[in-house]
Amino acid sequence: MKPRGTERVGGMALLLEVESQLPNLSLIWVDAGYQGPNFSRAVEKLTQAQVEVVKRSSKAFEVLPRRWVVERTFAWLVQNRRLVIDSEKLPEISEALIKVAMTRLMLKRLAMFSA
Repeated sequence: MKPRGTERVGGMALLLEVESQLPNLSLIWVDAGYQGPNFSRAVEKLTQAQVEVVKRSSKAFEVLPRRWVVERTFAWLVQNRRLVIDSEKLPEISEALIKVAMTRLMLKRLAMFSA
């Protein structure tokens, strides 16, 4: 079991690292692990972006708004053989492979739209 608040700490660490690269960021969708006024206030102060928590309304299965974007991205990533099974020893290697996979996807799209 994870300690409470680890998602929020990780989320803030990520935002601190990339906030200068995302000057037009205006809305951040998060799941219930990120809810809480302190997190929302800290994000809004740091990035000027609003935080919208996507909550489950019941225990039964339901499609959550915007969750499909995450699932679609994971589906694109696992089309690359090396990312199907996480067998890398260093997280930096996995990160590099994800960047290569997404670069490949973006180049494919650019070629499709420029032709």
